[in-house]
Amino acid sequence: MEKVGKKYKDFDNLVSLVKKLRSPAGCPWDRKQKSGDIGKYILEEAYEVIDALEAKNHPGVKEELGDLLFQILFLAEIYEGEKLFSLNDIITAVTEKMVRRHPHVFGNKKVNSVRQVKDNWQKIKKAEREKKEGDTKQNLFAHVPRSMPALKRAQKITAIAADYGFDWSCAKDVQKKLQEEMREFSAALKNGKKNKIEEELGDILFTVVNLSRFAGVDAETALGKTTKKFLRRFSFVEKQLAAKGKSLKEATLKEMDNIWDKGKQKEL
Repeated sequence: MEKVGKKYKDFDNLVSLVKKLRSPAGCPWDRKQKSGDIGKYILEEAYEVIDALEAKNHPGVKEELGDLLFQILFLAEIYEGEKLFSLNDIITAVTEKMVRRHPHVFGNKKVNSVRQVKDNWQKIKKAEREKKEGDTKQNLFAHVPRSMPALKRAQKITAIAADYGFDWSCAKDVQKKLQEEMREFSAALKNGKKNKIEEELGDILFTVVNLSRFAGVDAETALGKTTKKFLRRFSFVEKQLAAKGKSLKEATLKEMDNIWDKGKQKEL
């Protein structure tokens, strides 16, 4: 077996490794992969990077970034094999983009705040999109990925609409809208039609996303943190019951609620 030594310890040699895997002398499974097969692996590795970041697991971040980099190089190699574009084309394109979007670093643009940097970035990005797509009235949301998590996609779409003046005037107005949607959801529940219940629940979630935006909070991040909090507290309930020789199925709801409240007091 070939030893992994100095030969595979820099970027160019990692690229060579990917090429070898895809070559006739390489791996049958790797050769079989198509571009459409790799998206799920890139997404999975990106989530694993985020998990390691949030856990402040630095060795884990290093490992998961490596896995993500490998998938990116692998996908680039597939496209290069199809003679559509190369890894160098990707690097050139992103380098030129970053130079364009940082005129205060690589040009003569003057900025006095982070806010100005962000505003310039959005203006440049918008101009790039208009040049690429033509009529912006027809393509305002075309660049928002359809595969993006629903909460994050909704927040991005509403932020774009808000840039064009389609927005509430203040957070209180959004709260009133949320109350209205809750009443409509209650009516749908009484009606019992599943498609209407789903529609009204979607309206509630969409309105909550807008409320998050007004509060300056990322809805996806907020829900993720609350889910983790639930997992911590439920794990506490499970451990406390186990210490008493009980399983979750054997415990009453009142018992679980009491332990849950104790966990809440401990700020779990």
